[in-house]
Amino acid sequence: MGQQQLLLILIGVIAVGLAIVVGINIFNNYKSTTNRDAIVGDLNNLGSHARKYFIETRSLGGGDQSFTGWTIPTGLTSNDNGGYSASVTSNLVTIVGTGTQPGNDGTNPVKITDYVTSTKDSIVINN
Repeated sequence: MGQQQLLLILIGVIAVGLAIVVGINIFNNYKSTTNRDAIVGDLNNLGSHARKYFIETRSLGGGDQSFTGWTIPTGLTSNDNGGYSASVTSNLVTIVGTGTQPGNDGTNPVKITDYVTSTKDSIVINN
């Protein structure tokens, strides 16, 4: 084979290698983004549960204008997206979702915090 043919083969191998590396990176970013979006959805759902508890009267099993006593419903503390834990005060619920995929730092899992008040959720992406 001539040098020109060997050079073309080498360039082709390098191009295919780069395409594979780029494809793997795109796929890994997609998995992290998808996990992050799923956790945000779960946190919104848990925030709705907490606000429902806040609004309902004690006779209906609610907090009667307080979050005190609210816990994450049975079966919702973990799922395929990750695990969830809550910290509760009378006027604020802090729910932390920890994902199953690496987060922005590439090492630690996706981590998102939802601050729930009686009127809204404030979601902060930690990783």
